[in-house]
Amino acid sequence: MKYKDYYKALGVERTANADEIKKAYRKLAHKFHPDVSKEKDAKEKFQEIGEAYETLKNTEKRAAYDQLGSGFAPGQDFRPPPDWERQFRDGTTRGAHGPEHAAFDEADLADLFAGLSGRRAGGRFPMPGQDFEVEAGITLEESASGTEVELKLEAVEHDAQGVPHRVPRTLRVRVPKGAVTGQRLRIAGKGGKGFDGGRDGDLYLNIRLAPHRLFRADGHDLYVDLPLAPWEAVLGASVKVPTLDGTVRLKVPAGSKAGQHLRLSQRGLPNREGAGDLYAVLQITVPPAPTAREKELFQTLAGESQFDPRSHFGTTTEAA
Repeated sequence: MKYKDYYKALGVERTANADEIKKAYRKLAHKFHPDVSKEKDAKEKFQEIGEAYETLKNTEKRAAYDQLGSGFAPGQDFRPPPDWERQFRDGTTRGAHGPEHAAFDEADLADLFAGLSGRRAGGRFPMPGQDFEVEAGITLEESASGTEVELKLEAVEHDAQGVPHRVPRTLRVRVPKGAVTGQRLRIAGKGGKGFDGGRDGDLYLNIRLAPHRLFRADGHDLYVDLPLAPWEAVLGASVKVPTLDGTVRLKVPAGSKAGQHLRLSQRGLPNREGAGDLYAVLQITVPPAPTAREKELFQTLAGESQFDPRSHFGTTTEAA
């Protein structure tokens, strides 16, 4: 009998846990799937990792495999330890007319472990369906209310004979309220179909918020630039501010400065606490084409005011 190193086939240590083995198998299975891989030995490699996973994922089979020992090189002739067959096989590999060792001499390693669960050697192995990971672009308004997105995908699926095919699929997926850029949503079972008893894959949506003409999003908080006339900043004012739910009034305190943030609580995108906040970022603007009277008033102000916006520069000497 030829020894096969199932741990080496999956690229894991013999101490690997079930999750590590599963993760390694899924990565290699997708890499060497005959329908998508360009490796010249993809089919053989796919069968090899499938055989390894079929044994190591099962607690009973893995224990039996580990009992064989680890001091063999792949392809080396070996014989299972004494009493191995009686302990793990209960006589199921015995030849019809010969002693126990005859079964070992003629069997392939996969035959031994297939027999532990009644699965025939050379049979197909359960393979999970393909996971999809796609970007979903939505607007701020859609995030605020929740929405549905339509996705056009191409999946690798198997027919009844196990032959893989690329199959186009169209899915409509619900995106919950408050989804924001960088969020990754998992929709279980909406990926590719599993094969030979394998579970269906999952669909992962990477959310991206589309740019908005007014608002900027930072997580669930929103920011909007709020232009103020100089006199509004100096004297204070009550101004209209847009939100995703409509216009609201905001009190701008007297003496407000450019760049100052005024918070409107719970006017951002929905979250677990209710909603994020909306921040109005103050900007001081001047008339683009002042009238003669406006210029006169500004000149009067310039002559009367003692305000020096550059006083923090201190006393400086003008360069030549």
